[in-house]
Amino acid sequence: QTVGREILLHLIDFLVTSYGRDPVITRLLNNTRIHIMPTMNPDGFEATKVPDCYYTRGRYNRNGADLNRNFPDAFENNSASIQPETRAVMDWIKNETFVLSANLHGGALVASYTFDNGNPVTGSLKGYSRSPDDDVFIHLAKTYSSNHASMYKGTGCDNRQTFPEGITNGYSWYQLEGGMQDYNYVWGQCFEITLELSCCKYPPADQLEKFWRDNKVALIEYIKQVHLGVKGRVTDKNGNPIPNAIVEAKGRPHVCPYRTNEQGEYFLLLLPGTYVINATVPGFKSMLKTVEIPDNTGNFSALKQDFSFPEVSDQIRSRVASCPKTPLYQELTRASAAVKPTVHILVLMTVMLVIFK
Repeated sequence: QTVGREILLHLIDFLVTSYGRDPVITRLLNNTRIHIMPTMNPDGFEATKVPDCYYTRGRYNRNGADLNRNFPDAFENNSASIQPETRAVMDWIKNETFVLSANLHGGALVASYTFDNGNPVTGSLKGYSRSPDDDVFIHLAKTYSSNHASMYKGTGCDNRQTFPEGITNGYSWYQLEGGMQDYNYVWGQCFEITLELSCCKYPPADQLEKFWRDNKVALIEYIKQVHLGVKGRVTDKNGNPIPNAIVEAKGRPHVCPYRTNEQGEYFLLLLPGTYVINATVPGFKSMLKTVEIPDNTGNFSALKQDFSFPEVSDQIRSRVASCPKTPLYQELTRASAAVKPTVHILVLMTVMLVIFK
């Protein structure tokens, strides 16, 4: 996508040239690990010889695949053959501890948030596919749109398309299978939104500078949101990290439980408020801690809350429990049809299945 590619190159330049000169950017970079991928589909970009505002070959890679329909889907079997670019991004997500991200597109002007796909468990029958962290996603989308030069107006690109406050639930806009933002949230433990940044997919070159100016503040304010919520480490009695421990906020379990990384670190994006954080090392008693989360984005550091398991020794490690790439929410629908319990019970059942498999 031309505009997103150009904006991210400007962002890189702005960050490195502002470091040491701008106090806010300096603090941001001193306290935030930032990864930037200007383009996921270089072949598609190069293949577009005759740019067109509304339809281009640029969305397809050399194999003719649409990479933003190419990821495993949490709701239905995605029959698309996984492309090398998609596999590289999936490996990247797996090998890094990403917490917050955004993917940049063209063709509209709106901040869209997960879920892009859905089923009755997530509320699709009412035209909205709600994640357990819907409040956080709405906040993230509004943070971007309200700091953008015009996205917040919600006028869209034609009279038929309006987005109140410049945001939309992905499913409410249109159903999408195999998208990157749902994959990142379910399997990557990373909160991602989709930013549609231009009505015209390939605008004239002399307009690109203005797109950067329109998005500059919004990009920086969005990056700051990675410091929402709570973070910490889970350790054993000797202070050694415990990887693969489950750490989640009570009342909002993920269909694929969020776990600590190899360093025993966890990160949960949560809005300011009071929460009970549940840390679980399979085979041991769970540990609950009540936390009062302030808005720490201005301090560039989420609230810190560590967990130490005195009965766990460094010889004992929780087994690696990677989530299967099957449509996990499809399993919840089957269970719902069979026993008709509440959604929360269904999600907890899935959590338990993952732990003990």
